[in-house]
Amino acid sequence: MVWNWQLPNWPNFIYESPPIIPKEKQFLLGVGSSFAFLKSIGEQEYHQFVVEILSMEGLESSKIEGELLDRESLQSSIKQHFGLKPPSHHRQKHKESGMADLLCNVYEQFDQPLTHEMLYEWHSKLFTDQFHITDRGKYRTHPEPMQIVSNRHGSPRVFFEAPPSTIVWKEMDAFIAWFNSSRNSESILCRAALAHVYFESIHPFEDGNGRIGRLLVEKVLSQGVGKPVLIAVSRILEKNRKLYYAALERCNQTLEIAHWVEFFANVILEAQEEAMGLLSFLIEKSKIFIKFSGQLNERQEKALLRIFSEGPSGFKGGLSAENYLAITKTSRATATRDLVDLLNKGILRKTGELRHTRYWLQLEI
Repeated sequence: MVWNWQLPNWPNFIYESPPIIPKEKQFLLGVGSSFAFLKSIGEQEYHQFVVEILSMEGLESSKIEGELLDRESLQSSIKQHFGLKPPSHHRQKHKESGMADLLCNVYEQFDQPLTHEMLYEWHSKLFTDQFHITDRGKYRTHPEPMQIVSNRHGSPRVFFEAPPSTIVWKEMDAFIAWFNSSRNSESILCRAALAHVYFESIHPFEDGNGRIGRLLVEKVLSQGVGKPVLIAVSRILEKNRKLYYAALERCNQTLEIAHWVEFFANVILEAQEEAMGLLSFLIEKSKIFIKFSGQLNERQEKALLRIFSEGPSGFKGGLSAENYLAITKTSRATATRDLVDLLNKGILRKTGELRHTRYWLQLEI
């Protein structure tokens, strides 16, 4: 079987830019809108948005690889990195701390040229204190083939075999040269799609290639507009994991990647739309606390902050009276009065009756 990196014209991927031009315009318009929104919110909401987006990217990118990170620990580590005060009671974990350092590094150094050393540093951060990785912080050196294998139904199938370790340095040298030289010559969306499939085709590390490859996408997008682009591409890829893997698989034996570029451009636009939804959510949060300043008791404020911390989707299945009791540590009668008051103020809305009663944020987004 001949893989894409064994083809005569490797790594000259083939795609057409014109179909992406309308999507590129949509992306740039969205970037302009998000930057305008970010200028209109307070410092606290801005920091919360950055923490939410970075943690979302880290959580979802790890989830794609079957690794579940602790959200609170990851956010606490990100806050600590930026000098924000994390919850004092929460103990940070090694995996989450390493991922936080990596995410913040990519966010802060997006404008710097890509280098071998930068990728080594990313890999080291990703696998902090994970000594089962033999080649931690460097490209793979093992003599065995780097294969992506499925063992579904007990029948192994090789989806892809990457270049042997002996030529990885040469391939990555060419990749880095292309990455840095293409900055101003490629469509932003096309370059992001190409960077990901090119990197994944080389698969330079023993482990972590998917997560690092997706962070390269964030770097491309930010370089394209000259500022950090705060979207969580991995969240959309995780939601469409089967389509994502199928689209990548179609590139394994060909350099014709027009389908991949279109798929990935749509993913970026969807991620951008979701980020705008999160930003609108945070703006509504700010409006609520400003509008009802001095009109909410300590219990209500604590409960609302806890609900908002769950993001736009809120508590899974809605907030129950039991949730409110657990958050506020108050009596049932007091909780009932508090909730009725929040309903009357229009901050919450109610669905269901009796023990099936649930409360939801009433937002204008």
